[in-house]
Amino acid sequence: MSSRTVIAYATHVLRHSAPLQVGVVIGFWLAGEGIVRLFGLPLPGGIVGLVIVLALLASRRIKTRSMRRGAQWLLADMLLFFVPAVLAVLDHQELLGLTGLKILAVILVSTVSVMIATAFTVDRCYRWRADHAGSAPH
Repeated sequence: MSSRTVIAYATHVLRHSAPLQVGVVIGFWLAGEGIVRLFGLPLPGGIVGLVIVLALLASRRIKTRSMRRGAQWLLADMLLFFVPAVLAVLDHQELLGLTGLKILAVILVSTVSVMIATAFTVDRCYRWRADHAGSAPH
């Protein structure tokens, strides 16, 4: 088997396997953690890993098809990631009082802020892409 055939087969398997794609996402997260620890960056490793994924997607070294199934699988089961947090609230009754309201306010304000920033960014990118679509060489 040639190396090109092996790469084509691996790409085909990756595109059709959600667990493998989740493994790739975890791999990028671990790579981000390694970079943060190696360089002593004051950032979470997950953020650095996502920046790596974004750069690879933007440069088209990774196609979205290679990550789509895994991302959809993670998003579909996202509620399971919050179960431990709910159980922690039950163990800490003080979160049901004023402290909990303050935390809830911070969560709501930060969530709305992220949604607004994301909407603004997507709008700007869409407008930029629409403005430059006519001037792109064919």
